[in-house]
Amino acid sequence: MLFTKTTDTGQLQKMAHIMRKNIVEMIGIGSRGHFGGSLSAADIVAALYFYKMNHDPQNPKWEGRDRFILSKGHAAPVQYAALAECGYFPKSEFKSFKKPDGMLQGHPDLKKTPGVEANTGSLGQGLSLGIGMALGLKKDGSASKVYVVMGDGELGEGQIWEAATVAPHYRLDNVVAIIDRNRVQAMGFTCDRVNQGDLASKWRAFGWEVFETSGHHMASLVDTLDKTGLVIGKPSVIIADTIKGKGISFAENTANYHNNELNADQYKQAIQEIEQLIGG
Repeated sequence: MLFTKTTDTGQLQKMAHIMRKNIVEMIGIGSRGHFGGSLSAADIVAALYFYKMNHDPQNPKWEGRDRFILSKGHAAPVQYAALAECGYFPKSEFKSFKKPDGMLQGHPDLKKTPGVEANTGSLGQGLSLGIGMALGLKKDGSASKVYVVMGDGELGEGQIWEAATVAPHYRLDNVVAIIDRNRVQAMGFTCDRVNQGDLASKWRAFGWEVFETSGHHMASLVDTLDKTGLVIGKPSVIIADTIKGKGISFAENTANYHNNELNADQYKQAIQEIEQLIGG
């Protein structure tokens, strides 16, 4: 099936659930994988790839494309799920996930995976990479946008806030940062590790246009993404409230499945629950 974008929020929501199923199948039974943050970001990534971003699976290096950077690179399965559904590579590649010679590594690798724009996974670096790309695009007179998805636990990294001061200085209205605020990181709740407080006020103080929305309500996500396109002269950040492990009942809102494995019974339950969402 040829890749087509859509404005139908029902179809976009269904795609997000299909991507969740892809994530579970990709990681499989008895293998450790980052379920939690991949599942929480599925709606965000679906809205970007299948609604908002300009890109061409048949020509991954098309100069007019928008750029997507998954700063929280451990959630690579959600990007791979989207890329496969778009047609950048066949789903059969899921079987090679995290294999030494496979196309799909545990963290995004631009040399191995078509559609990946940057190697990420060292948390805190993605926004800086995105700003560099955005500066280059501005200098080239390109209308392309750069979308950077970050985790809320990742905001404890100082480099994020260094980057946050730079984008407004250069008036980079071609940068849109999206925070997957699921409130849980590897070792527990983010507020118990580094309490970020009022995120909206912080980003405004740094000079960003701030939007807040549900990260699981597709119509709100689409509307918010469209609003960022109206911002002139400064970067935008979307604070998207999400649920860690969204779609699998026993994985939701828990650090246990930030990076964990499923046994056969859990795998079966996870697939069944997600298939109900797809069918619903």
